[in-house]
Amino acid sequence: MDDSERPTCCKRTGRFFSLYWRVLVLLATPSLAALLFLVDTGPAYRCMFVVLIMAVYWITEALPLPITSMIPVVLFPLLGILDTDRTCMMYMRETLLMFMGGIFLALAIEHCNLHKRIALKVICSIGCSQRKLNFGLLAVTMFVSMWISNTATVAMMCPIMKAVLEELEAQGLCQMYLKPKQNEMEKQSNETPIPSRITICYYTGAAYAASIGGLGTLLGTGTNLTYKGIYENRFPEGNPIDFFRFTIYNTPGMLLGTFLVWIYLQVVYMGMFRPNSKAAQEATISKEGETIAHGVIMNRYGELGPITSHEISVAILFVISIALFFTRKPGFTTGWADLLPETKIQDATPAILTLLLLFIFPANWQWLNFLKINPTSLPTERTPSLITWKYINDKTPWSLIFLLGGGFALAEGGKASGMSEMIGQSLSVLKNLPLLLLLFIVCLVVQILTEFASNVAICNIILPVMAEMSLAIELHPMYLMLPVAISCSYAFMMPVGTPPLAIVAGLGHIQTKDLIKAGVGVKVIMLLIIWGLFPVLGPLVYPEIKDFPDWARPIQNSSETPEQNSSSIMTY
Repeated sequence: MDDSERPTCCKRTGRFFSLYWRVLVLLATPSLAALLFLVDTGPAYRCMFVVLIMAVYWITEALPLPITSMIPVVLFPLLGILDTDRTCMMYMRETLLMFMGGIFLALAIEHCNLHKRIALKVICSIGCSQRKLNFGLLAVTMFVSMWISNTATVAMMCPIMKAVLEELEAQGLCQMYLKPKQNEMEKQSNETPIPSRITICYYTGAAYAASIGGLGTLLGTGTNLTYKGIYENRFPEGNPIDFFRFTIYNTPGMLLGTFLVWIYLQVVYMGMFRPNSKAAQEATISKEGETIAHGVIMNRYGELGPITSHEISVAILFVISIALFFTRKPGFTTGWADLLPETKIQDATPAILTLLLLFIFPANWQWLNFLKINPTSLPTERTPSLITWKYINDKTPWSLIFLLGGGFALAEGGKASGMSEMIGQSLSVLKNLPLLLLLFIVCLVVQILTEFASNVAICNIILPVMAEMSLAIELHPMYLMLPVAISCSYAFMMPVGTPPLAIVAGLGHIQTKDLIKAGVGVKVIMLLIIWGLFPVLGPLVYPEIKDFPDWARPIQNSSETPEQNSSSIMTY
């Protein structure tokens, strides 16, 4: 090889780092984290060593997220933080069984296409003008995302949106992608198509609605269950996070957020309140256009065929499941779990009951022909159940179970090693900040961080810190943990932040700069909603947050006087 063709030192170094940066992160992180042992080698610092390694690995994804989540099983016993049995127990807690039950119910809904039938029917009912159609798509995405994963919801809605927009474009009523100028035709032919304002509005709106709707129930997204698991593990003496109150608290913010995001998208991309603008003219379609859009939706609905016994059975089980969650222990009246006061029944029980029924109930009623006196025909195959294990095994996001379990293991290790108490003491200086200012700061910081890493990973890292911060300033832990857990799902700008954005960016050919432009306004809207809503609605749904709880007092510094340890009633 000629010397002129040999790669320079800088080029070789750059190529090496581009190919093997993950290996360098894997090796360098433990080495740098080990500098903690120059300060102290006690259990708290050993636990912090593990936390730092996992935080870096989670954020950089140097290892797959679920693999990083299993690090405590190795390091906690070796470093004397938790024994193996206690560590492994964190990976199969009540919260994870509730998650599995909810996921399997959602998969049953997908399996029979019930979610598509509901979505298409609601969209037709709302209307098919551009504004109504966009609102209908956002509303349906929000509702479906409350019960099935955000990713699956967006994956379902994108083909529907694409079919409608393509038909409208074929009729000359809208434009999905911008046409390049004549002198740019050759250059543009090899580049990604540029989406129009209409396309960006529809696709990004679906991603935003899925993320917002996922916060409506404990089953909606992994961050909700991470919050439940870490809170209940850190504060076992407190009231558990139940399905009913969580939904009651989050529903107003979810509805308000979806509506304001729709208004925002209409103003920015469809010229709302600017009737003479170019954007408004592009978004206006005639009655004929509405008829065409309605026809596309109805054609999609017709492809599903008549409603089947499979869909009816799953719908009945879905309603029963939600009723069991809401009536387990509603608080304002006696719930069915209160009938057994000696037994602590939590949300995993109705979740797994629903799972069992999914495998017991038949998908169709052909077997009844055996009971008829003169049947016209007899089944030739065994009637399948409402869902099969093969379908569950293929579709379940098993990696999320390890990700949740890893977060619970970190929280348990932090408590057992004393690291949590040490962090709490170091954060006591925040006591002088006004509560509303503190709440705004932590929500803002979390919303920025969650744009660059997995929402669940950020939640696992931040929530234990929020728990100790709350104890340090004598604040009910829920006051910071609940808004922060919700903020972890507010990734609206970067495609790496959440799968729904990555999906719409790919299918809609939306560039990152366009996602950032659209997402900034949505992020501000949702930040203000969560910040303004919690001090008002939080004490109504969770009255206990007004006082610093007695069960948190033993964790405080024993040198405090009784007067300092007295219950502090917060004002809003």
